[in-house]
Amino acid sequence: MRVLLAPDKFKGSLTAGEVVAALSRGIRSIFPDATLHPIQASDGGDGFLDAVSHYRKTKLIVTSCEDPLGREIKAPFRVDPEIGEAYIEMAQAAGLVLLSPEERSAMKTSSRGTGMQLREALKMGCHSIFIGLGGSATNDGGTGMAEALGIRFMDARGDQLLPTGQNLSLIQSIDYSGMLPEVRKTRFTAVNDVNNPLYGPYGAAHVYAAQKGATTEEIELLDQGLRQLNHVVQQQLGKSHAHEAGSGAAGGAAFGLKSFLNAQFISGTQFILELAQVQALLKKEKIDYILTGEGKIDHQTLSGKWINGLAELGRQHNIPIIAVCGLLEVSSAVLKENGVKHVIEVRDKSQSLEYNMKNAAALVEAAIAEFFRSTG
Repeated sequence: MRVLLAPDKFKGSLTAGEVVAALSRGIRSIFPDATLHPIQASDGGDGFLDAVSHYRKTKLIVTSCEDPLGREIKAPFRVDPEIGEAYIEMAQAAGLVLLSPEERSAMKTSSRGTGMQLREALKMGCHSIFIGLGGSATNDGGTGMAEALGIRFMDARGDQLLPTGQNLSLIQSIDYSGMLPEVRKTRFTAVNDVNNPLYGPYGAAHVYAAQKGATTEEIELLDQGLRQLNHVVQQQLGKSHAHEAGSGAAGGAAFGLKSFLNAQFISGTQFILELAQVQALLKKEKIDYILTGEGKIDHQTLSGKWINGLAELGRQHNIPIIAVCGLLEVSSAVLKENGVKHVIEVRDKSQSLEYNMKNAAALVEAAIAEFFRSTG
């Protein structure tokens, strides 16, 4: 039996690599001679740098920058000096994981730290930069990143604003006079796997800001701020990407990258599958199953592209998709409509969330073993 292993992380519990290891143990307990092909997954969020380093020879760079609340930290990114490419994971400098639950505030946080990493990559001579979006603590429309590159956001009096979520509604103009000249010579690519627009009921604030510490009232203010940012961009630059799928990624950082830096969008799934040369593998070998999954499968999962991308691969090559998760909040029928043939919820419903997270590896291993035992 040959299986392509391509799970995402179980957030807060297992890395993607640890999920692969648990799945491998479970499969081999039933089929000791199984041929397993693991993929280092990333949707552009947490683990993006690990995925890149798994497939590309890159150099680790650690730079001084700021966390989402402006405190000095050191954060890594990767470069391929031979071809002048840099890979930056937004979560490293602007990530939710950098804040305690009490510190989360989508109104006060900024993506400036990620912009400082971009600035460092430009100074190193990189002319192509991939930014993995996801896991951010911010809802600033990418203004923090832009500000670190010399782009200023001004209020009605002509005073410069701090690039935070709460100041978006005050923006009246954008000043490009101090922008680093290297920006115009560089190709930026935003890597992400969500389809959300910038604002509205399915936009950055309404869908993601609550988990970043925003209250119901603040969500409305943030959404209005993103609308104002788009209004100024449209008025001053003559373009609007607000309704483009994915613009709402990372608190609207994708919108900012496209609007201020002319970034292109690429699916995180597409990016990783190309790095891993999966199409070539599937043409070369007969794969019996594609095995994927993540900690929680819900409607947000279906608005992303990782599982959808794998389902499309399965359809192209007539390979059944199996999804494993800790918690299932979508019906199996809906998943089948989206190309997932089997879904396995591994949690022990008689135990607490804490127990299930602590024992996730063993639960994944046992569940996949039972699946293959029962299917023969």
